[in-house]
Amino acid sequence: MSEPVRHASPARFGLTEPRSEEVLRGLGLWADRRPTEGSEAVMSALSRCPDPDLALRGLERLQAVADWDALSAALHEDVVVRGRLLAVLGSSTALSDFLVANPGRWRSLTDGVDVSLELANGDVLRTEYRAKLLLVAANDLAHVVEPELLYVPYDTVAAQLSDLAVSALKASLKLAAERVNGADRCRLAVIAMGKCGANELNYVSDVDVVFVAEGDLGVATRLASTMMQIAGQSCFEVDAALRPEGKAGALVRTLDGHASYYKKWARTWEFQALLKARPVAGDAELGQAYLDVVRPYVWTAAERENFVEDVQAMRRRVEDHVPTGLAERELKLGRGGLRDVEFAVQLLQLVHGRSDEDLRIQATTAALAALGQGGYVGREDAAEFGRSYRFLRTLEHRLQLQRLLRTHLFPADDDATTLRWLARSAGLSADGQKSEGQVLLAEFRKHANQVRRLHEKLFYRPLLQSVAGVPTEALRLTTKEAVARLAALGYMSADGALRHIQALTHGMSRRARIQGALLPVLLDLFAGTPDPDGGLLAYRKVSEALAETPWYLRLLRDEGAVVERLAVLLGTSRFVPDLLVRAPEVLRLLADTEALVGGDPHSIGKPLRSAVSRYGDAARAIAAARSLRRHEMLRIAAADLLGFMPLETVCVSLSEVWGSVLQSALDAAVRASGEPVAALSVIGMGRLGGHELGYGSDADVMFVCRPHEGVSDAEAVKWASGVVEKIRRLLGAPSQDPPLQVDADLRPEGRQGPLVRTLDSYRAYYRQWAELWEKQALLRARFIAGDAALGADFEELIEPLRYPAAGLDAVSVREIRRIKARVDAERLPRGADPGTHTKLGRGGLADVEWTVQLLQLQHSGAVPGLRTPSTMAAMGAAVEAGLLAAEDAAALTTAWNLATQARNAVMLVKGKASDQLPTSGRDLVAVASVMGYEPGGDPGEFLEEYRRTTRRARAVAERVFYGEKP
Repeated sequence: MSEPVRHASPARFGLTEPRSEEVLRGLGLWADRRPTEGSEAVMSALSRCPDPDLALRGLERLQAVADWDALSAALHEDVVVRGRLLAVLGSSTALSDFLVANPGRWRSLTDGVDVSLELANGDVLRTEYRAKLLLVAANDLAHVVEPELLYVPYDTVAAQLSDLAVSALKASLKLAAERVNGADRCRLAVIAMGKCGANELNYVSDVDVVFVAEGDLGVATRLASTMMQIAGQSCFEVDAALRPEGKAGALVRTLDGHASYYKKWARTWEFQALLKARPVAGDAELGQAYLDVVRPYVWTAAERENFVEDVQAMRRRVEDHVPTGLAERELKLGRGGLRDVEFAVQLLQLVHGRSDEDLRIQATTAALAALGQGGYVGREDAAEFGRSYRFLRTLEHRLQLQRLLRTHLFPADDDATTLRWLARSAGLSADGQKSEGQVLLAEFRKHANQVRRLHEKLFYRPLLQSVAGVPTEALRLTTKEAVARLAALGYMSADGALRHIQALTHGMSRRARIQGALLPVLLDLFAGTPDPDGGLLAYRKVSEALAETPWYLRLLRDEGAVVERLAVLLGTSRFVPDLLVRAPEVLRLLADTEALVGGDPHSIGKPLRSAVSRYGDAARAIAAARSLRRHEMLRIAAADLLGFMPLETVCVSLSEVWGSVLQSALDAAVRASGEPVAALSVIGMGRLGGHELGYGSDADVMFVCRPHEGVSDAEAVKWASGVVEKIRRLLGAPSQDPPLQVDADLRPEGRQGPLVRTLDSYRAYYRQWAELWEKQALLRARFIAGDAALGADFEELIEPLRYPAAGLDAVSVREIRRIKARVDAERLPRGADPGTHTKLGRGGLADVEWTVQLLQLQHSGAVPGLRTPSTMAAMGAAVEAGLLAAEDAAALTTAWNLATQARNAVMLVKGKASDQLPTSGRDLVAVASVMGYEPGGDPGEFLEEYRRTTRRARAVAERVFYGEKP
C-alpha cells in the first residue's frame, strides 16, 4: 500500500479539471487536502490511468447508477477490479458508456476472460458481445494502472478478440438458422479471412468472410445474408468482398464453384488473401473440404508469371492511396505501417512456403518467427520486425478503444493531449528529458523507420524473384526428379550434383534450411555459367569452409546481387574459390559495385603498407602482406570477371599490389636486420615496371643499394643481400595463395651476377658491359620500393642507355631483329599453337612489345613522349610523333589488349598461369565467357576473333619491326 499523502492537491495525481476535488470528495476519496484514509491506493492507481480526468468522470457517472458501496469497496480492496475498471474508464469513453448503461457489469471484472457467446436473441447478443469486449480490454489495460497485475501480450489479446469474433459469428449463424425457413436444406460453412482468419483481430474491425455451401444455394444465400445482418447490427460489420469476383460475385458458392474460380480466374492478391483462410462456423466438414481445395492454389501461387512483381505493385498501390498529408501518421497503410510488415511476411511465406510446410501459418507474428527460425529472415531482423509490429498494433488497439471506432491514424505532432493519453495507455512514461508524448513520438518514429527499412530489405529482396521463378517440384532438392532436372539444366554429373546438394541441405539445422532456400536459385544460376558442375562443387567447398562464419549464409540470403555474382565467379573461375575461403570478407563487397571496383588503383598500396607497418616481426609482417594481397587479388579478380573493371585498371591494380607487397616486405626485413648500413631500392622490370602485370606474372626486379657514409661497398652489399634474401625467402615460402616469386634474372650477368649491386657498380657495369638486350629490358625499369632518392638516381643513371640520344645504328637494329627471330623460333613451347599463344604466338604480346620497344630505342632520344615504361603510352607517343600510322597502332593496341585480357582469363579460369589459349572444352567456354561471349554461344567465335586480330598485328610487326614490305 502507498504511503499516506499529507497536504496534497488533486493535480498531484494527474487531475487537471477544476471540479476534481469536488468529485473526489463526493466519491469519498478526498478530505482535508489529501486522500481519505485507505484511499491512497485508489488515488495512486487513478494517477497511473491513461487519462486520470476521464477515469474520474467515469467513476462519478457510475456512482449515480451503480451500487456505489459495493463498487467503492471493490476499488479499495480488490487490486484486479481497481486495475481493470480504472484502466477502462481512463482509456475508453465508449466502454465507460457501456458500464454506465449496464451498471452491474463492473462485477464481471473479477472474472477470467471467457469470450464464448451462447445467446437467445439479437438484443442479448449486442449486450453480451460488448460485455466480453469490455473484459478483454480491461484485462489488456489493467497492468498500466496496476503494474503488479499480469501483462497480457499483444498476441494473446489479438487471439482473444478473434475468438470473440468467431463466437459472435457462430451465435449469429445460429440465430439466422432460426429465422430462415428450410435452413436444414443446405450445408453452409463460414470461412474467416484476413485478421480474423489469422487470429489477430483488432478491437474494431470488419470481419472478412467467405461462404461455401452445398444443397439449396438459395436457402444458403439467405442464411448467409441473415447471419451478416445479425452480426452487423449486434457486433461488427461482416464483409464478404473477398469472395470470388468480389461484391459482383455470388455471395455463396459451392465447393466446385470455388475450385473452378481459383483454378481459372483468381488474381494474385486473391491467393495472398487465402493465406489467412480458416473455417470458423457452420459445417466443419465442408469448411475443411474448402481448405483442402484452395490450399494447393495458395502454395503454388508463387509460380505464376510476375507473381512477386504483382504483390510488390499491389503494396505500392495501397500506399499511393494514402492521402499525402496523412502518410506519415497512417498506422496501417502508410510507409513503415502495419501493411509493410504483413505484405513482406506474406510474400516470404508464399515464396518459401511451397517447400517448407513450417511456414504455412496464418498469424503474422507466428509466421515471422517461423521465417526467422527457418533462416529465411535474419534472427535479429525477425525479432525487430516482430517487436515493431506488436508496438504499432498496440497503438492501433489503444486508438480504437478510445471510442470503439475503426481508426488507424496516429495523433498529429502538435496534439499534446492525445499523445500523452496514447503514450500512457501504451505503458510509456516520461524519461526526465522528454514528456510522455515526446517519448511516444520518438518510439513511433523509431519503429516506423525500422519497419520501412526491413520491409524494403525483405519485400524487395531480389532473391525472392529468383526463388519464385523455380518450379515448386524443383524446390524438393533431394528427389529422383531432381536428377533429371539437373541434367536438363546442363549438369554433366547430375548424380554428383545431387550429392553436393544433399551434403549442403542435410539435417534440420538453420544452416541447412537456408541452403535449401538458396540452392534452387543457385542451381539455375550455375546452369547459366560455363561450368555448372564446377560451380556447385566450388560452392560446396566454400560453404563448408565458411560453415562457422556467422554472416556468410545471411549475406547470401539477404543480398540477391551477392548470390548472382558469386554464382558467376564460382561457375567460371577456379582461381577465385581457393582465394575466397581465405579472404571471405571480399564476399561482402559483391553487394556494392563501387566498393568492389575500389577507388584510384594507384592508391591501393597505402592501406596495405600501413597495416603491415604495425608488425615488428618480419615473418608476421610478410604474412600480413600476403593476407592483404590475397584480399586485393580476389577483389580485382571478382570485379574483372563480373565486367566491372577495365583491363588497364586490372593491370595497374595488380602492379600496385605487387609493389606494395615488396615495399612492405622490404620495410619489415630492414626493421628486422638491425641498424641499416645502406639505402636499398627495388627497381621493377618487365610487366611490373610497365604497370602491366597480370594475375600469373612474377615480379621481375633488380636491387640497388648505396652505402651510408663511412660504410664500405662490400659491407653495404652484404647487408643489402641479406635483406633481399630474407624477402625472397619469406615471400616465396610455400602457401595456398598465388605464388609470390621475386625474379631478379634481368640483373647484370643474369643468375650468375650478384643479387644486389651498388649504384656505382651498376654504373661501371653498364658503361663497359651492357648488351643491347639489357638496354632494351631497361626500357621498362621503374622505381617501385625502398629508398626513393636512390631509385630516382638509378633511373637517371640508365636514361642514356635506354633512351640513346643518337638512336640505334643499323647493326643494332639487325641484332634486335635477330634476337626476336631466335625467340620466336626457340622459346615457343613444343606443341604450342603459334596462332593462339598469347605471349610468343603470331601477333601476340611479344610481337607488339618488341615493335614498340624498337621504336623507343630508335627515337626516344629525340621524342620525349617515348620515354615511358608503359607499352600503350609509348604507342600513343609514336603515333603522335608520326613514327607509327594510327591504323597500325590500332591493330597493335587491339591485339595487345586482347592477348593480355585472354592471358588473364586463362589464369582466372584454370587457376594456374598459361600463355596458351584452350581450343576446346569447358575451359574454352569459360575463357570466352570472361572475354564477353555468352556461355551458351559458340566459343569458336572467340578463337576466330583472336586469330583475326593477331594476324593483323603480326602483319604490322612484320612491316614495322622487321622492315618487310607489304
